[in-house]
Amino acid sequence: MQQINTLFFDLDGTLTDNYAGITGCIIHALAQLGRPAPDAAALHACIGPPLRQNFARLLGTTDVELIERALALYRERFEVAGWLENEPYLQIHDALTTLSERDFRLFVCTSKPQRYADRIIDHFGLRHFFAAVYGPDLGGKLDDKRDLLRHAVAEQNITAAHALMIGDRAQDMRAALSNQMGALGVLYGYGTSEELTGAGAHALCAEVAALPAAVAECSGRNTARLP
Repeated sequence: MQQINTLFFDLDGTLTDNYAGITGCIIHALAQLGRPAPDAAALHACIGPPLRQNFARLLGTTDVELIERALALYRERFEVAGWLENEPYLQIHDALTTLSERDFRLFVCTSKPQRYADRIIDHFGLRHFFAAVYGPDLGGKLDDKRDLLRHAVAEQNITAAHALMIGDRAQDMRAALSNQMGALGVLYGYGTSEELTGAGAHALCAEVAALPAAVAECSGRNTARLP
């Protein structure tokens, strides 16, 4: 892997923990449709993938109208309360500060619609770390993270070989590999080591505090020489 100078961060499960907000809104939407609440494993699997994909799976359907109705009900609650049922991971501000001070250029690349991603980044005081935030629109354009990351790389004129995607789920790793960039999986989120390595992660990071060292290792830098 060539020396890295650009970092793309997933949001849910990487920068913040929005499990309560996401799962609460999913349960709300399904209840409004007369469906039972999913079990814990099914809810756990919903952290990361696009919501349309989640509702298709949870409802066992390809009916676009039903999926969009579920999504509207989800957003009904998320708009008011769900986005606030969230918190940055402990030490994430410190890790981002260290990476910024080492002259990495930081971006957010998330499956969460940009409307909500921007709101969350601002609310938790993370905006100053990032050059830009990328997420799909509410209509689903760029829902596939491979396409979203490709769009971000092109818009920012980034050399993919010098960039690293950091996230906690398989789709983050696949997006990185699809765009010929490095893939760093984080284990403090919702993906397992098996999921992340199976999707092609080049390296894994177990703790938020270890992010700077993990990035340095991926980038080929000698951590002993870093301040």
